[in-house]
Amino acid sequence: MVVSTHVSSKLEIEKFCSRLIDVINREVAYEGHSFHVGASIGVALAPEHGGDPRGLLRCADVAMYEAKAAGRNTWRFYLEAMDSHLAEKKLRETELRAALQNGEFELYYQPRFLAQEQTIASAEALIRWNHPRRGLIGPDEFIGLAEESDLIVQIGNWVLREACATAASWPGEVMVSVNVSPAQFMTGDIVWQVREALRLARLDARRLELEVTENVMLNDIDGALRTMTALKELGVRLNMDDFGTGYSSLGYLRTYPFDSIKIDKRFVASMEKTGRDRSIVQAIINLGNALNLRVTAEGVETEGQMHILRDEQCHELQGFLLSRPLDAQRLRDLLEREAGQTQAPQVSAEGHAARRP
Repeated sequence: MVVSTHVSSKLEIEKFCSRLIDVINREVAYEGHSFHVGASIGVALAPEHGGDPRGLLRCADVAMYEAKAAGRNTWRFYLEAMDSHLAEKKLRETELRAALQNGEFELYYQPRFLAQEQTIASAEALIRWNHPRRGLIGPDEFIGLAEESDLIVQIGNWVLREACATAASWPGEVMVSVNVSPAQFMTGDIVWQVREALRLARLDARRLELEVTENVMLNDIDGALRTMTALKELGVRLNMDDFGTGYSSLGYLRTYPFDSIKIDKRFVASMEKTGRDRSIVQAIINLGNALNLRVTAEGVETEGQMHILRDEQCHELQGFLLSRPLDAQRLRDLLEREAGQTQAPQVSAEGHAARRP
């Protein structure tokens, strides 16, 4: 908590908040490890927002939660409207906790197809919430809230175990891919959680892929390396998600033991329109091939995109053109049909025949 009694304007406060965040964000070395710390700041003013310390602290706390919701590493001044927003947020968090306890979550799986062989190589596990009143809700509506609380770790561990159990029933050697949040890495027990999920499901570790984003490496560079090395020793595969969008993607490939990279869908979406983005996609694929990394392109939605990626020798394709996310039973049916014949009709989430790559 910071208390200032000599403030001439809100602009002065904003400059102070900016400097404070810059200082907090500096890399910290501790016992041979490097850490990055973020900050969210809430600001309350007297007498505008109250006169007693307890009331001002409450207002600043409410504003801080608004800053966290805005993406962190920023600040917000308290507004009365924030009170109702915070109350609504607390209600949603209570519902989210109940959803985890009541088994309201469900996994859908979006297949990834080998670009040349036209078969399913893997499937990405995607969480959905069967809300008792609102029906099926996508992750965009609740993952952010889960990340702001301790729920993201519990939900992430549930996803890991459920995905492994489901994949164990699939025919063949199809892999399952699970997204891992930075919070799961920071708890320190992610290796144990993965080992337990594999043991309970009796799933070969080689059939599990963990997708990580740049944020995992930013939080604790050395700790992330140790964790990834331990995960590799289990036999699981590691995928760098959203490759090409971060600050040091190339450096990460040199430092961390990734098996594959995923081209961010923003590059795929625009590569038909701009030669620059097509060149970026081509360069990423060539880099992956040179480093013996499997390359997946996500967000494939047009035939033009599919043909370009095939021509550039991308290994795997994923997107609505090929298949929407499927519930567990639909995907298993599709995999069993594919295992029984060379060419099987693909079924979309709506149950219609869909195009194969």
